[in-house]
Amino acid sequence: MTRQTKIVIAVLTLLVGALVGTEIYAQARLQQLMIEKLTHAQKLLEGIATAKFDKIEKHANELIRISKTAEWLANKQPRYEQFSNDFARSAEGIVKKAREKNIDGVTLGYFDLTSSCVRCHQYLREIRDARAPGLERDLAGLKGERIK
Repeated sequence: MTRQTKIVIAVLTLLVGALVGTEIYAQARLQQLMIEKLTHAQKLLEGIATAKFDKIEKHANELIRISKTAEWLANKQPRYEQFSNDFARSAEGIVKKAREKNIDGVTLGYFDLTSSCVRCHQYLREIRDARAPGLERDLAGLKGERIK
């Protein structure tokens, strides 16, 4: 193997490693954002239950902030973008209704927000399942678990 071939192989290996590392980081960051989203959604519900409009507004604004992060917006699929837009629009509606001290409007907005999350997660599960049939079975085998 020539020196030039070794250099090309080394460079390609580094590039592939960098791409894989970047993808792993992005996935970990997105997972962290989902945990933050759930935390703020729970605190938002608490604010609704206690009619604390300042708390409602605060946590709805945090959800809007999360929905504008680069990791959140990384998926460029049209359906994902639609779900993301629905989520942000619902959170913005909650902020507006909280400022108006409209508990019914906030409650309906929370329902819309939650529905957008459920629909998006269902969509993402369908994509994952379609792309990787048998993946869970393969992973179970690798972990030494019984395969059903």
